[in-house]
Amino acid sequence: MEYRKLGRTGLSVSAIGLGCEGFIGMTKEETLRQMDFAIVQGINFMDMHSSNPELRMNIGKALLGRRSQFVIQGHLCATWENEQYLRTRDVDKTIAAFEEQLRLLRTDYLDIGMIHYVDDEKRLPPRIRRPYHPACPPLEAGRENPAYRHE
Repeated sequence: MEYRKLGRTGLSVSAIGLGCEGFIGMTKEETLRQMDFAIVQGINFMDMHSSNPELRMNIGKALLGRRSQFVIQGHLCATWENEQYLRTRDVDKTIAAFEEQLRLLRTDYLDIGMIHYVDDEKRLPPRIRRPYHPACPPLEAGRENPAYRHE
């Protein structure tokens, strides 16, 4: 597997990653097999696009005992409501979704956080247009809290 440095993070990630939305509908056993396959192939980067609770729970179980083998990118400012993956800029919903993501993945940190659904800077409220902002508290909290390591 080819590995690359990810931006300024210093993290070494596989050129091929797991886009976990494709795991929706898989059993925990099927998810575990996919994770085993990824490890054998040298894949170490995982993008947690979906906030589907069952998916995250299955991935959390598959990560048990091997969390350190993966670089996990979590999506911030997105939540699961009424069986739908939704964008939000609501601070309380963002914090709750972030904490739920950690709980379901059975981890105490994400390696990378990405503010989800940013198509154009002009669509962001002015308070979000700066590097560290109160609209996504996990980002701000990450400066002092190890639950969030890179942006």
